Amino acid sequence: MKKNSFMEGTVIATFVIVLVKILGMLYVIPFYKIVGSQGGALYSYAYNIYLVFLGISSAGLPSAVSKIISEYNALDYNDAKVRVYKIARNIISFISVITFAVLFVFAEEIGHLIIGNMTGGNTVEDVAFVIRCISPSVLVVAFLSITRGYLQGHKYVSSSSISQLIEQIIRVAVILIGSYLILKVFNGTLNLAIGISLLGAFFGGVAAYIYLKCKIRKSEIDINKLDITKKDDISNEEIIKKIIKYAVPFIIINIVTNLYGFTDQILVLRTIENMGYNTADIEFIASSISTYAPKICMIVNAMSMGLTISIIPTIVSAITKKDMNEVNDKINKSISMVFFISLPLTLGLIILSDNVWNIFYGPSAYGSMILKYSLISALLANVYMVLSTIAQSLNKYKLVYSISIIGFSLNALLDIPLMYLVHNLGYEGFIGSIFASIIGFTTSIIIGMVSLKKLYKVNYKNTFSIVLRSLLVGLLMVISLIPFMTIINISNNYLNIIVNTIIGGLVFVYFAYKTNLLKDVFGEEYLNRIIKKLTPFKGK
Repeated sequence: MKKNSFMEGTVIATFVIVLVKILGMLYVIPFYKIVGSQGGALYSYAYNIYLVFLGISSAGLPSAVSKIISEYNALDYNDAKVRVYKIARNIISFISVITFAVLFVFAEEIGHLIIGNMTGGNTVEDVAFVIRCISPSVLVVAFLSITRGYLQGHKYVSSSSISQLIEQIIRVAVILIGSYLILKVFNGTLNLAIGISLLGAFFGGVAAYIYLKCKIRKSEIDINKLDITKKDDISNEEIIKKIIKYAVPFIIINIVTNLYGFTDQILVLRTIENMGYNTADIEFIASSISTYAPKICMIVNAMSMGLTISIIPTIVSAITKKDMNEVNDKINKSISMVFFISLPLTLGLIILSDNVWNIFYGPSAYGSMILKYSLISALLANVYMVLSTIAQSLNKYKLVYSISIIGFSLNALLDIPLMYLVHNLGYEGFIGSIFASIIGFTTSIIIGMVSLKKLYKVNYKNTFSIVLRSLLVGLLMVISLIPFMTIINISNNYLNIIVNTIIGGLVFVYFAYKTNLLKDVFGEEYLNRIIKKLTPFKGK
């Protein structure tokens, strides 16, 4: 294993996460064909609540471990690092067992909370069964996340990222093979097929954990190889307090992020039932907003996830050394990069939303409409995620709580009123719930950026310039695609996506290069290295 710089770590993490998200997107196509709309809805019920409970059990600890390890590594505290890892492992063991027990024992109560008294589709017993099937995954994924945090704290981003790819490959294989065998070969029940599919998270986590443990044992950061003869003047009580102090904001941000989808799912289920939709449409719409559309949005969200992995150790090192110029630079570079890369993906998917939805789920009166608005929400969620991670890395926990709670509260409070407003205006009411999410994320972003400016005198001049120029280049991309799509009407969904992606991508990169956007976002030195790799024979 080798350590990765901020830019290298970001690129590696983003590249691998994009592959992971592509797998997470593509498996939905055959899976949806195997289990159908009702099976997809049942899967989303269990998986969404699993994500919320996973956030409670493990989301904060790996990020806290990454941050503390990075801090102690900069100070050469080997003994303290080892104790951080062991203490965090013990804490997560206790929490994950409690979480597993709650999911398993109270599965029926949770199922009733999700679907209420709705009839004609999945039953409370079905939902309870699949929740129990996914509950063991909390145990293994919790340990896996701590191990990733340990690696990321040492800036070993590539191994941590590859483990995510392994986890996803195994998970997808279990989902597809398991559901196919149960339904098509053994003629089993739908809830059994979904239950087996959900166990994919458990087997994927086990495979990824084994891989990481093998990599660590062969490296110099193996806790059994570190020189801990010199005892650091830091007590276990101090470490526990620091872990809790650092973990809570991460837990809150993760729970809030997952609650956006979970809350929307429940409120949409309850609200649009009163608007005259039938049960099949209600389950489809609610699942599309909370699960189906976000699956496609994964490719957009991958950018922020890659950035957050690299941001934490880099900003922590800079703030530990009191290098405020580096902190300021990384804040601006992170926001600029996430917007610059997310924007063309968002615009491209919006333009091709009909084709994309048809490929994944088949023709739908509601699907592509939901996807269009969800993509805007996903773009804003990226910026929000990066800003919250920056605030956490800078120990600004009140700011994390503020932007998280205010944004989520606005979303929850506006969901039902906006759904009725949109419905009364003569449009599909459920779109109002996505508008509520957009307002929530936008509010969080504004509060976060203004607060960081006041606290650290962050100058956003270059960031605003990059955002505006990115919007201009994105507009040029859209302008070039719409006439082409109008004149040359390609009926094949796959071919239409491939052709327009190539044309749109080339247009965006060309104008981004001509306007110096690429140089301003990635830096001239790194951009030249990329160009050199793409033109290996130039000058020879």
